[in-house]
Amino acid sequence: MANVKRYDNESISSLKGAERVRLRPAVIFGSDDIVGCEHAFFEILSNSIDEAREGYGREIRCKRYADGSIEIEDFGRGIPLDYNSKEERYNWELVYCELYAGGKYNNNDAENYEYSLGLNGLGACATQYASELFDVDVWRDGYHYSLHFEAGENIGGLKKEESSRRETGTRQRFKPDRKVFTETDIPLEYFQRVLKQQAVVNAGIRFSFVDEGTGESFEYLYPEGILAYVEELDGQQGLCEPVLWHCEGEGRDRSDLKDYRVKADIAFCFNNHSPRQEYYHNSSFLEYGGSPDRAVRQAFVAAFDKVLKQRDLYKANESKISYQDIEDSLLIVISSFSTQTSYENQTKKAINNRYIQYLINDFLREQIDLFCIENQAASERILEQLLINKRSRESAEKQRLNVQRKLMGNVDINNRVKKFVDCRSRDINRRELYIVEGDSALGSVKLGRDSDFQAVMTVRGKILNCLKSDYGKIFKNDIITDLIKVLGCGVELEKGGKSSKAQAKKGLDSEFSLDKLRWDKVIICTDADVDGFQIRTLILAMFYRLMPSLIRVGKVYIAESPLYEISYKRGKTEQSYFAYDEREKAILLEELGESHCSIQRSKGLGENEPEMMWQTTMNPQTRRLIQILPEAEADMADVFDLLLGENLAGRKEYIRDYGSMYLEALDLA
Repeated sequence: MANVKRYDNESISSLKGAERVRLRPAVIFGSDDIVGCEHAFFEILSNSIDEAREGYGREIRCKRYADGSIEIEDFGRGIPLDYNSKEERYNWELVYCELYAGGKYNNNDAENYEYSLGLNGLGACATQYASELFDVDVWRDGYHYSLHFEAGENIGGLKKEESSRRETGTRQRFKPDRKVFTETDIPLEYFQRVLKQQAVVNAGIRFSFVDEGTGESFEYLYPEGILAYVEELDGQQGLCEPVLWHCEGEGRDRSDLKDYRVKADIAFCFNNHSPRQEYYHNSSFLEYGGSPDRAVRQAFVAAFDKVLKQRDLYKANESKISYQDIEDSLLIVISSFSTQTSYENQTKKAINNRYIQYLINDFLREQIDLFCIENQAASERILEQLLINKRSRESAEKQRLNVQRKLMGNVDINNRVKKFVDCRSRDINRRELYIVEGDSALGSVKLGRDSDFQAVMTVRGKILNCLKSDYGKIFKNDIITDLIKVLGCGVELEKGGKSSKAQAKKGLDSEFSLDKLRWDKVIICTDADVDGFQIRTLILAMFYRLMPSLIRVGKVYIAESPLYEISYKRGKTEQSYFAYDEREKAILLEELGESHCSIQRSKGLGENEPEMMWQTTMNPQTRRLIQILPEAEADMADVFDLLLGENLAGRKEYIRDYGSMYLEALDLA
């Protein structure tokens, strides 16, 4: 009983001060990695955006210094930092040292901010607590106020001096603490993306960024807001001109709650080249959508289904369109604001306001109906495209199911695959599949394996080159389809192409699940000669084309087979050694003494004794496996294209430069 841990009334404790954030940053920032660090920056940026959107200052400047510290400066009213008689404390203590303290709790009454991104009174304090250094400079009321913090602790109190500067505003510079976050080097792309997004949804506010370390600088300004952004993405390639709609309303999420105000701008067009759906609320990017996303899904499906029926464009007994058919061609950006917001959590990546969803849904249904009446030619193009998307999707789904039925059957007594010998174990973490060439190899490997966890399947001769064959030809090949059945994980059919219609005709969809893979290791085992190398390459090409994820996760291996068997005999001692290349052969001959050795070029796998197969190729303790890993996927793609693809000129050049090496290998074989 000496090791029993005590758990009593004194076992409960609470975090205090900066520890509340420094020891548990994920509670506030969503995580303690780079994403959490990025959110700390966004919390400070949000306060400056709120000021600018209320009409105080039209520019926000951001800078990253060479030491990794980040500065954000606005030209708003300046954060009040002096004594607060109502709270009987200094405001700087409330803002930077007290969680859940701020000036944005009465937005519905338009007390300080009507539509605010910062709501919870957490951001400034939490970021200060999570920073190695945090400096504040405020200009307001004819004074310059300054604060300095280190690791969550104030150093020197509030400094206040008269200032002749006419512009009011706030400048905050902080250095994220590596003791709080696992990563603090925020990628430049994050700053570019976020500042551009904020310029888009805060029309007319200029955002600039300077990176002292690289010397790069960027500036973003969208005077026309989300409409200009949609026009930029559309690039005059859409099925209709981008349109901008605006709606406002007042309502409540539940009958017993107060009303709140909502306004929303909606810019959209239909575009097959750059479909995208982006939602923002109070200027925060809603990565996971929520209310506006649900409204768009409901409204667009209902409204366009209604018009399709009115114009009798469905075929007899044809099913209605789905949102997938719409989103494949929909380019839409919604920027909404409300005086009361229900974010899913502090990171503000989704909202759950019911009234916002109902308002946008009802508004969109009405506006889409009017749009189709007033824009006959454009609406005809849109409706035609939606039906193309729908019918292409259904055709692709039918093709996918046909492929699935052919490839995904269980390998059992009712669906026996020829030339496949299973193992006894059902433990996926132990099972190994050896893919060997030829029936003779099947025999020796079958006898040499450990039948408890090693299975064998043979391929007959050189299989189809999957890089130069279309899916129709590939899936008519019995060797390939049998192998896919044995693997059990399905195939990853390529997506994309010139159009969704062409994609559907080819059945370019996927039904792949790594969880359904029946093997821990898939091992290619071929003869150590030129023909064996070519078969190995063709099998690898099949994995690369049809199941690239097996390569990415390291499930595919090559079993090395020895080039030479060296028999050592001296007196009564007789023993066999194996060399896998010329270098190993030379080392063995030197160590054993060449006069006592006889050398034999290894036979094909089918001519090897089962004991030799076990010792050299199948015994986990003595075999040599090469794991296939995509350390450089672009290089891997280039090599496959060079050896087996359409790069004929490159292949000729490669043969010219390196062909002699393969001629030597042929001589050895």
